[in-house]
Amino acid sequence: MVSTSKQMCASEEQFGTRFHVPVLLEEVIAYLRPADGKVILDGTVGGGGHSKAFLKAGASVIACDQDPEALAEARHALAPFKDRTRFLECNFKHAPRLLREAGIAAVDGVLLDLGVSSHQLESAKRGFSFQVSGPLDMRMSPRTELSAADIVNTVSEAELSKILFEYGDEPAARRVASHLVRARAKGAIETTEQLVRLIENVIPRRGPRNPATRVFQALRIAVNSELQALEQGLPELSGFIKVGARMAVITFHSLEDRIVKRYFRQVSQKWIDRPEWAEPRRNPLHGFRLVTARPVESSQEEIRSNARSRSAKLRTIERISNEP
Repeated sequence: MVSTSKQMCASEEQFGTRFHVPVLLEEVIAYLRPADGKVILDGTVGGGGHSKAFLKAGASVIACDQDPEALAEARHALAPFKDRTRFLECNFKHAPRLLREAGIAAVDGVLLDLGVSSHQLESAKRGFSFQVSGPLDMRMSPRTELSAADIVNTVSEAELSKILFEYGDEPAARRVASHLVRARAKGAIETTEQLVRLIENVIPRRGPRNPATRVFQALRIAVNSELQALEQGLPELSGFIKVGARMAVITFHSLEDRIVKRYFRQVSQKWIDRPEWAEPRRNPLHGFRLVTARPVESSQEEIRSNARSRSAKLRTIERISNEP
């Protein structure tokens, strides 16, 4: 039997990416059905693992990412397929508009693999991880105005508490926010290491989970406006696929998955009903069908070889009408 570490290395070599091994790869291929003549928009290309599989299946790929380091890695990984690859540096919510301006009206599939990549977590200078010391940054795009340090050091205690609770589901949000505000009055909080120590002063370490986990997630989501981008991007991207084409989204925490689940349900219900109505009415947003009635999760085998896949959930819809 091949060891877990060897399986990981083999997968990384196969897909040619240092960013992360693509999660739910077989499932994504099965649902998006890449083939000769099809164009797939990979809205979060990362290191290009999913895109490479699309290209190997014969499809062309529009590789989009707001992180220039990710695009640089993807260019390298996908170089053998450069004749069938177009690169786009932007947040996925802007991709349909930019592509229409370039003369592309629709695509044959869309993939979003949300969350943070292994490369971003492992790069100390990016400030995403509580496991390595670095500047408290967390910006996925250099165009993002505020860093995590800006938020921690400038927003009000009430706003900071709201961010930690709503985006991190942190039970100790108020206490952590209060402690951080008192600490920053004595000097700016500038590094991940500083932030971790301050959090541990409020939330003692119990068990394997780092007490900074929820706080770092909340700050990353706030810095990059991740939930707002997803809410804005889903209708833009789903409206950019052809009839018969599919859109697949991989999420890694409940906040993302809730947004995707709600939107997919909204556009796939033919009829809607409310207590105050005499009878159900046609849903004006209906134009899709659910391909996955329930989220698809990673197999135990994949989780053993790629720990990142443990919390991954894949949902897919198919366009069945040009309306709405």
